[in-house]
Amino acid sequence: MSRVLGRIFVASLARRRLATALSLFAIALGVALGLAVQIIHGAALDEFGRGMRLLAGEADLQVAGPRDGFDDALYGRLAMRDEVADASPVVELEVRLPAHDRSLPIFGIDALRVARVHPALMPQVDEARRDGAALAALQSDALFLSPAAEAELGVSAGERLEVLAGTRVVSLRVAGAVPGAGQGRVLAVMDIAAAQQLFGRSGRITRIDLSLKPGIDVAAARDALAPGLPAGVEVLTPRASEALAAGLSRAYRVNLTMLAAIALVTGGFLVFSTQFLAVARRRQEFAFLRALGLERGALMRGLLVEGAVVGFAGGLLGIALGHGFAAVAFDVAGGDLGAGYFSGMTPALRFDLPASGTYLLLGVLAGLAGAWLPAREARRMLPARALKSGDEASMFRFHPRPRRAAACLAGAAVLCLLPPLGGVPVFGYLAVALILVGAVLVLPMLVRGVTRIASRPRRALWRLANARLAAAPGQGVVAGAGVVASVALAVAMAIMVASFRDSVDRWLTAVLPADLYVSASPQGTSGFLDPAALARIAALPGVSRTMPVRFDTVRLDDRHLPVSLIARPLDGGRLLPLVGLATPPPVGEKPAWVSEAMADLFALGAGDRLVLPLGGNPVAFRVAGVWRDYARQQGAVAIELADYRAATGDLVANDVGVFLAAGTSFDTVAAAVRDILGENAVRIASPGEIRARSLAIFDRTFLVTYAMEAVAVLIGLFGVSTSFAVLAIARRKEFGVLRHLGMTRGEVGRLITLEGVLTAAAGTALGLVAGTAVAFVLIEVVNRQSFHWSMDLHVPFGGLLVFAAIVIALAGLAARVSGYQAMRGSAVLAVREDW
Repeated sequence: MSRVLGRIFVASLARRRLATALSLFAIALGVALGLAVQIIHGAALDEFGRGMRLLAGEADLQVAGPRDGFDDALYGRLAMRDEVADASPVVELEVRLPAHDRSLPIFGIDALRVARVHPALMPQVDEARRDGAALAALQSDALFLSPAAEAELGVSAGERLEVLAGTRVVSLRVAGAVPGAGQGRVLAVMDIAAAQQLFGRSGRITRIDLSLKPGIDVAAARDALAPGLPAGVEVLTPRASEALAAGLSRAYRVNLTMLAAIALVTGGFLVFSTQFLAVARRRQEFAFLRALGLERGALMRGLLVEGAVVGFAGGLLGIALGHGFAAVAFDVAGGDLGAGYFSGMTPALRFDLPASGTYLLLGVLAGLAGAWLPAREARRMLPARALKSGDEASMFRFHPRPRRAAACLAGAAVLCLLPPLGGVPVFGYLAVALILVGAVLVLPMLVRGVTRIASRPRRALWRLANARLAAAPGQGVVAGAGVVASVALAVAMAIMVASFRDSVDRWLTAVLPADLYVSASPQGTSGFLDPAALARIAALPGVSRTMPVRFDTVRLDDRHLPVSLIARPLDGGRLLPLVGLATPPPVGEKPAWVSEAMADLFALGAGDRLVLPLGGNPVAFRVAGVWRDYARQQGAVAIELADYRAATGDLVANDVGVFLAAGTSFDTVAAAVRDILGENAVRIASPGEIRARSLAIFDRTFLVTYAMEAVAVLIGLFGVSTSFAVLAIARRKEFGVLRHLGMTRGEVGRLITLEGVLTAAAGTALGLVAGTAVAFVLIEVVNRQSFHWSMDLHVPFGGLLVFAAIVIALAGLAARVSGYQAMRGSAVLAVREDW
């Protein structure tokens, strides 16, 4: 294309400043959302991987067991193996800090071994306290904090930090720092023997890091060591451990990225609307250029260049906005956007060149995709006919494509039946795309239906608005395409989130049957209630019975993350939110109930045999049912507390549910528990408090989703505004005739408003239907394949109706404001123009 023609096409973007700006901004928002998600999770994953590598140090292999640990005699046996050069035992603890209302990862390390295997965890004694430095790391009350932990806790060397050990609050002395941990990892280290004694882990460790001798093959060594390990203890490579842990957040990251991609596609619809209308408005201009010798291909390339320029400019703006959004998100929601996958880390914002380049390319592709159909339409026009005034009306005579729409919807149904690829619901997202395409193809038929309904009123404005849409249904298609896509996305997410929230609420009610809950350390490993404490709680006046709960993890193989083990009284499964009916095991066999995630990940069902490593020994269970669990994505198994205690001899509990006698006050029993256990040793809450706190966390997690819904609707309204702005300018002659016939400027404005309302009503109605279908796919396919849990469909009818009314009203207002320019000029000049 020549420079002159290039300037002609690109210069037209400057002449339509509003339409160009809105299209550019729509693409920028889509690019910004996707890039921000990529930057945030990329930085979090990098920091997470760095932290995992820091903890692994120079180790070639890691021998890992359950959260409660395994016999430390295994360390001696492995250290003596011929393949092993160095071995370093580790006790990993998640320790509750009562004064700070949070937990702190503490690693018990062997100070004599740590420098060889993971030097980054080497403690450094405070400079001001060098006396006895050689033995400082071995003192029982010495704690060493990473720089990030010092900054977050506000504690420095020489000060003391209170931690929870069992039901005791113990004060530890901050003896120095762990400078090798860097600024991004919150952790602490202490002597392994001191950690074992203080936190009730005598004779138990959670991990052994191994450095192999030179020339030893890692895979061969792993195969040689694995057969001699106790049940529930696996030997892994550090890279495999990192991949397993990072994979837990993959579904969340992919889902947010797909939502951002849909927002970008919605921006592409807006480019389509503006370019299509621009082609209609400039049809005579293009016909004149064709008459002067411009080839069809050159015309099409020129229009594609316009779309590419809009996409490129939008992409550049989106890159800047994306980095800004990421910076704000780091401060507000953290590196996991509130989902809790990367807690305890502070990733740093940095410019991501590969991701920025990718999303810039996606912005350009969105611009090209939006300009493709309008450019093809311009290429097909006949110059002699297009030079005549009024020929642009032929562009808006869209023909319904019922077969194509049916094919898209049928294809979506088939894709929903296909399994995920690599754990990612690729076909589910393709089904969502086909539903949106099918909805847009249905739009012309729906517009015709709306015109039939709108023809019944006898008022002139209604009849004129109806006649316009009936004569040019493509106007409704062009203006309503963005509305359909954005409303469908917003409705789908609203139904999905409402269904999820309602299901979580009912799930919490089912799993919290007691009147009061006493928690020592539900997510940590430092606090626990011993048998004496449990007996004292049960003996309190007003307590009818108690329900102790023990949490742990078990490793079933080296291909999956450890699954959560929950041991509590279950009353044959009646105290669990079962999915389907329970299947009691044969007489003499122990029952176990697996979560939906565990059932999917390990291909388990009712009646299957399940072997759990308990107390270092394999114990056989029979799956008695599948239950719904929204707290543990990696899977969970629940067993009777009596069976757990019989297999392990472990009599402590993390939580205890307390059932109150009739007439007993919650506050009275809570005060009595604090009196016998200590003010800060335990947390006491009612089921209502736990449910409210959990739902607040849920809402914070989906804050990003709500923001994406708002952006999608905003882009759709941009589409209506831009479409009617261009249409109003293109219809100045028509409005001039109406003015000559006696219509006032206000009546012309109301006419444009009615057309906008009718168009938005058709797009919103179709968006509601398409959004419900998309929500079904998200709930039954995407969510199930991503997170392995189910939910019950809950449609917020009232909220959706209010939302639809607001969208239609805003669309009418946008059309009215956008058409204001058409009423500013002289009616005489408008009629004379090109006639």
